[in-house]
Amino acid sequence: MDQQVMRTDADLGGAPEGLDALITAERLKAAGGVALFVARDYQRSGAFVQAFQFFSQDIEVLEYPAWDCLPYDRLSPTAGIAAQRMATLTRLAQRKPDDAPVLVVTTISAAMQRTPPRSVTLQAGFETKVGRDPDIQALERYFAANGYVRASTVSERGEFAVRGGVVDVYPPGFAEPVRLDMFGSELESIRTFDPETQRSTGQMKAVSLAPVSEALLDAAAISRFRTGYLNLFGAPGDDPLYATISEGARRQGMEQWLPLFYDGLDTLFDYLPDQAQVFLDNQVETARGERWDLIADAYEARAEAAKGQKAKNGGGAVANRALPPKQLYMDAGDWNQALAGRAVRRFTPFSNGGEDAGGRLGRTFAAERAQDSVNLFEAVAAHAQTLKGEGKRVLFASWTEGSSERLATMLADHGLDHIVAVRDWADVQAAPKDLYLRGVLPVEHGFVTDDVAVISETDILGDRLARPRKKRRASNFLAEASALTTGDLVVHLDHGIGRYEGLKTLDIQQAPHDCLELMYAGESKLYLPVENIDLLTRYGSDSEGAQLDRLGGAGWQARKAKAKERLRAMAEGLIALAAKRALRETEAVTPPPGLFAEFCARFPYEETDDQLNAIGDVLEDLGKGVPMDRLICGDVGFGKTEVALRAAFVVAMTGQQVAVVAPTTLLARQHFKTFTERFAGWPVKVRQLSRMVTGKEATETRAGLKDGSVEIVIGTHAVLAEQVGFRDLGLVIVDEEQHFGVKHKEKLKTLRADVHLLTLTATPIPRTLQMALTGIREMSIIATPPVDRLAVRTYVTPWDPVLVREALLREKYRGGQAYYVAPRLKDLPDIEKFLREQVPEVKFVVGHGQMSATQLEEVMSAFYDGEYDVLVSTTIVESGLDIPTANTLVVHRADMFGLAQLYQIRGRVGRSKARA
Repeated sequence: MDQQVMRTDADLGGAPEGLDALITAERLKAAGGVALFVARDYQRSGAFVQAFQFFSQDIEVLEYPAWDCLPYDRLSPTAGIAAQRMATLTRLAQRKPDDAPVLVVTTISAAMQRTPPRSVTLQAGFETKVGRDPDIQALERYFAANGYVRASTVSERGEFAVRGGVVDVYPPGFAEPVRLDMFGSELESIRTFDPETQRSTGQMKAVSLAPVSEALLDAAAISRFRTGYLNLFGAPGDDPLYATISEGARRQGMEQWLPLFYDGLDTLFDYLPDQAQVFLDNQVETARGERWDLIADAYEARAEAAKGQKAKNGGGAVANRALPPKQLYMDAGDWNQALAGRAVRRFTPFSNGGEDAGGRLGRTFAAERAQDSVNLFEAVAAHAQTLKGEGKRVLFASWTEGSSERLATMLADHGLDHIVAVRDWADVQAAPKDLYLRGVLPVEHGFVTDDVAVISETDILGDRLARPRKKRRASNFLAEASALTTGDLVVHLDHGIGRYEGLKTLDIQQAPHDCLELMYAGESKLYLPVENIDLLTRYGSDSEGAQLDRLGGAGWQARKAKAKERLRAMAEGLIALAAKRALRETEAVTPPPGLFAEFCARFPYEETDDQLNAIGDVLEDLGKGVPMDRLICGDVGFGKTEVALRAAFVVAMTGQQVAVVAPTTLLARQHFKTFTERFAGWPVKVRQLSRMVTGKEATETRAGLKDGSVEIVIGTHAVLAEQVGFRDLGLVIVDEEQHFGVKHKEKLKTLRADVHLLTLTATPIPRTLQMALTGIREMSIIATPPVDRLAVRTYVTPWDPVLVREALLREKYRGGQAYYVAPRLKDLPDIEKFLREQVPEVKFVVGHGQMSATQLEEVMSAFYDGEYDVLVSTTIVESGLDIPTANTLVVHRADMFGLAQLYQIRGRVGRSKARA
């Protein structure tokens, strides 16, 4: 066995990802065939792929991710992950020895997991081409057996839709979905199409489909599952998994029983040729051991739960049983055996010895950044000149083309002329040595080899301000018939409410024409050509009890006329208010230059581009001399509060007053804490007005607002009370506006003709959003997440005490906190009992809106300070709470919450760099 060890730098736990990628690319180009890179975690694998594509754009890269659910969860991997895994396995199974080189990039978690047999994957495809006669029913059976999900409109990998003679499918491994168009029984065309617009983008002669799920569900697989289950566990009892699969249907979490669907499982290594090179990231063995411990712990928890359930029901059958870890994952012996006889190259730190890989970690400029007396860019230029004097090509690596150009401009001002842009590593090697080079190479750290020195943007400037943005595509509302399902209620612009009965092909002028069949009252039918679908909208309310309109009747026209009249009256009121405000003149408010910069410097994070744009918009509005009315719309945790803080500072420093209105006492408390910390040391008095404060304090605050001694007041609806008066109110900030009712907004209207108004929300109500979109109100959107913010992973699952216990303990043991949110007060005692009996390891505290202000204050302060692991609460935590250490959330009876509520509640976690 070729167990070659490559020494790289120790400071980063191994090589910079750029050096690892360069070494792998050069070895793969020299040897050809297949190579496997096993990263220690998901972040490392992603960084490696980005770097590798710079060093070798002509080598195909196949990513093989791990499941995004934990071992023995009652959850399946998401469709996108499952599709990508199967696409990679299928590509490897079908690869011929003389094919072009290919690199497989995976993580240790994915590499340890067993896979469907290679022989099954090789035979599990479905191929067809133009001119053939595919059986649509056979195709539908293939989709059902291989994990495809039926959808009305295909937009995600693994979805399919059948509409008459048209089959849409989004196969794994495809950049775009595919449309199979039949003419009679013959396949007339195969076209790719845009999943957003549903419009064709290209033609194909043939298509090859691969499975989406790793669990095949044909008749033979179901039979094997039933036999294997009974042999392992005996009678199934009331296990819903056994019953569902026996009926030929899929169930969440069924992949956790993958061995029962096949005669035996393979591993990723079985898909690789014997001569394939294997590159192991530093600390892979440590990560493998930790992963196995996690798997073993999860299995033990399931086993203990099964014992308890068996004892509880008197020794009868139990549900939710688990397979032994070795059947699903590779243990240490399996791992070593898989590597035996292969060309294995390990990246290890220099301190561990081994062969020098020909590179080392480059210099960082952290010391220069920390010293005000040293010019950072002069130090970088001097270092680059030294490297050039040693005969090395110098490459400045940036994350985007824009940041690369800015860096070149700064360095040119400090003596580095002739910085030339390059596209890839081939350009670097071909460039003359007397030039400095720059390129888009997204690496955290630079490195030095015998010939080249790479200096990264992060080495110079520190952690980057923002990641490269993904392009966003515009979406449309009801763009095509597949967005409707039979039985949906729709509203026709001219004829009113009808029921969609499906697509029907009619002969019009001796030519077939697709029409939407709409049913109206009295069994009347209307056939609407598909090209006129823009005349339809969905019926927005609950369809229960909705009355269909009569074709040609006067009812719809009368209702439409009455609605228009109400809209006209409302519009006149809004326009009158907007005109009144536009004609009012206020004193222009401008930020005090030096003081404002000092206040901004207290913000402990780097602003995102969208944040800076929103702040700029607000400052511009304040300086116009007319009352501001701006909506700041941004996702939860994206930094709307910082925009409000800076606006409040600018207004307060002019001597005017600021009122911050929040819907809940907890959110008001959070804002009060934030504003107090940020305004500490400034001549600005911040007071709170809600039920959290005593009567004496409230009286003092109201008096201070009247005489002007209090500049900023933060509170709930109490701020809008009749007895609250202001000496010189300049700005009202409304947070989470969607929670305020009509009366409160009418109260705000009395202020709005004179004062500046700033509204913050993540889920604006339709009227607010419409006013912003039509220009009556100004709007700024914060769509860029904070740096290194990870998407929250969300799972919907039936009640599972083991799953909840594991989730809470996992958060506790990684040093975090958790929320346990229930919809009703009466649910809290049962949750407390569950935590006491089933999760005694965690300390929990209960908070809800019927507690006294003092009690609730004590509870929240203790949770903020980390004295408790879990906060059990009602929806009082819904809005605005910002606790970075709380990154696990359990929502009890999620079906009893509204969509906006769930969205806001989910925003309480994932507010730091930890995965929530």
